[in-house]
Amino acid sequence: MGKMKTHQATAKRFKISTGGRIMKKRVGQDHFNARESGKVTRNKRRRNRLAKVDIRKVRSVLPYS
Repeated sequence: MGKMKTHQATAKRFKISTGGRIMKKRVGQDHFNARESGKVTRNKRRRNRLAKVDIRKVRSVLPYS
């Protein structure tokens, strides 16, 4: 039996933190940012945790997680 392939679209969007948590980038940072407050813009730069209900889906397509 061969190795399982990594789903590359998922691998680009999610990162595994040192604690083993799956982190994702916040949505809506591509354009139309001038009208938002600085606080919102700064918060979008940070990565945040994936919801518990989605963890199993992401782990199934990332064999190294």
